[in-house]
Parts: sequence; C-alpha cells; structure tokens
Amino acid sequence: MAEQALNKDYEGAGYNKRLGFGERPALILIDFVEAYFDKASPLYAGVDSALASALRLRDAARKAKVPVIYTNVVYHPGAFSNGGIFMKKVPTLAIMEKGKPMGQWPKGLVPSDDELVISKQYPSAFFGTSLSSTLTANGIDTLILTGLSTSGCVRATCIDTVSYGFRPMVVKDAVGDRDTYPHEANLFDMNAKYADVVNEQETIEYLNRISNRTRASAA
Repeated sequence: MAEQALNKDYEGAGYNKRLGFGERPALILIDFVEAYFDKASPLYAGVDSALASALRLRDAARKAKVPVIYTNVVYHPGAFSNGGIFMKKVPTLAIMEKGKPMGQWPKGLVPSDDELVISKQYPSAFFGTSLSSTLTANGIDTLILTGLSTSGCVRATCIDTVSYGFRPMVVKDAVGDRDTYPHEANLFDMNAKYADVVNEQETIEYLNRISNRTRASAA
C-alpha cells in the first residue's frame, strides 16, 4: 500500500490524532550506552546522529529547567541473572552485565549529579522501576522520548507512557535503530496509535517557550 493511501486508510480508521505537548514535560534519554556505539559490539547500530540530537535537546531542557532522566541496562553477572526470559531470547544482552564496558555511557554523555538515572533489565523504562511514581509526584504530564532502539526500548517505553497517562512525544531525530525499516515502521505505528512523533526543532522551540515562561514567572 502506497504511503499516501496508507495514511488515508489509518486516518479513516481514527488513527493519527495529535495529542500535543502538555504543560509540564520531562526529557528521557533511553539506553544511550556504548553497546550501540562501539563498532566491536554485536549491538552496534550506527546511531551517532540520534545521540547528537538528544544532547541538543538535553541542553534545551536544562536551560528550561525541565527534568532530564536517563536509562541504562544493567544485569547482575553470573548464572543467576536478573535478565530472565528477555536475556534467554536475546543472549547478547549479557554484554551489559554490571561493570562491563558496553554498558557505560558513550563519549559526550555524562549525566549531571542532579539528573535521575534509572537502571532497568527489560525494554520499558517503566517496567520494574519507579518512573511512573516519580513523574506523577513531580506533576509531569508529558514525556519527551529519545533513545535506542526505536523498535525496542523506545517503543516499549512509549506504550507504557501513554498507558500510565502521560503524553508521549517521540523525537524522530533523536531515536535510532539498526536499520531504517524497523525504525520507520515503528515511528509510523507509534504516531498512529500511541504518541506524537515530532522533530527536534519543534521540540526545542517548545522547550524554549517553557524556558521563557519560567524566566517571566521568576521576574
């Protein structure tokens, strides 16, 4: 089905509605770890441009005093791993056992001491973590999603974001995958059913408006 016809078909079924940005966002950087950047890694994905975009968004979020959250994947080493069935399905994930270099932050990504880091073992940043409670307690209504990979942990986090009652905004420039096919297919599907897929520029403009609003209220 051609793209134009596909969009018409989905819109006719009631998909592709826009949620819009909310009033109190947080920015999340999902699983930007060395495993996806080191060419010697089996998970290497060539996603430098996604990281560069996410870092520009982080700069804008920090300026606007918008909370910044990071996730990484950390597994308990040894036979009794906390990777469960997920690691049985994808044994390669063992490269992110605690202390191994593939689980470290890539060059240019260093969380500030006051920024939250959530370590997880499964695709969604919400599963088995305190993320939902943390967002709710801080009055967050919008989660700006960046990270890796589009078809995996970004998608899983996106679905849980809307399921927990937050507005998911997936920044297409700041997410990446091993191949354009799963990347584009999942962006299409998330935009149709769960999230707004937005670009970097409109997201930075939104964060700048929040920054201006914050300065004006402090004056």
